[in-house]
Amino acid sequence: MNPLSHPSGASEAAPTRANKFFRTRVTILSTILLIVILWAWRDVRSRRERNDWERPLSVAIVLVRRGSLDAEAVDAFRERIPALDARLVEECHRYRPASVHPFVFTFFGPIDMPESLPKMAGSGLLASARESWALWRWTSRADRKAGLDARIYDSRVYVVARPPLNAQREVVEGESEEGGRVGTVEVELDASMADFALFVTAHELLHTLGASDKYDSTGKTLIPSGLAEPDRDPPFPQRFAEVMARNLPVDASTERPPTSLDELGVGPVTASEIGWLRGSR
Repeated sequence: MNPLSHPSGASEAAPTRANKFFRTRVTILSTILLIVILWAWRDVRSRRERNDWERPLSVAIVLVRRGSLDAEAVDAFRERIPALDARLVEECHRYRPASVHPFVFTFFGPIDMPESLPKMAGSGLLASARESWALWRWTSRADRKAGLDARIYDSRVYVVARPPLNAQREVVEGESEEGGRVGTVEVELDASMADFALFVTAHELLHTLGASDKYDSTGKTLIPSGLAEPDRDPPFPQRFAEVMARNLPVDASTERPPTSLDELGVGPVTASEIGWLRGSR
């Protein structure tokens, strides 16, 4: 026998084992990929089905306390959620008179979170993935504290509230992914700010359903898409503040924040984006 040769059985066994391992690894990875694709397809389909409005959408509003928040402010915020619900019902039925009740709100909290709300400040795919991961970790911790099962809610809005630093109360711009499931708001909250805080909550909620902002880079309402009643004659003053514009136009150059949930409106462009206008989805 040639001393440099190997028995045929040994020479064939190693490639066979390697091929078997390779096929097993490819099968496992392919199965994982298929599961991820099926999950993503199901999630996207589920999110799109929200805009069919064949059932009320379940919405969790989670009040996250940062600092010594006044009990009166918490009570005012909680007690005004039915007023937000009623106003959104009125606006929905303005476009879809026979529609189901659009939302079922469930309030959670207040809960205490020592960690600050993650900020969406980067750009690019890597930064977006990193920020999404940070937000997922933060909301998961908040959900555990609140006893909230995220799987049963169509959308969730986390309202991070702190006591006002001074008389000049401020609501910080919220963040949401259009068509996603999670919205966030930061607010300096006292009892007088409950309605405006819930107005911004509704703004972020409708972002998760596909609505876009209706104001320019300076915060000024876009005309006519940012008008709750663009066909009003004369157009000004408007009776309502379009929820995705946030301010109520008094005339062509002057606008003010809404003072009550009674002034919340949903314009036809927003109604089309979220599926309230027939034939828009």
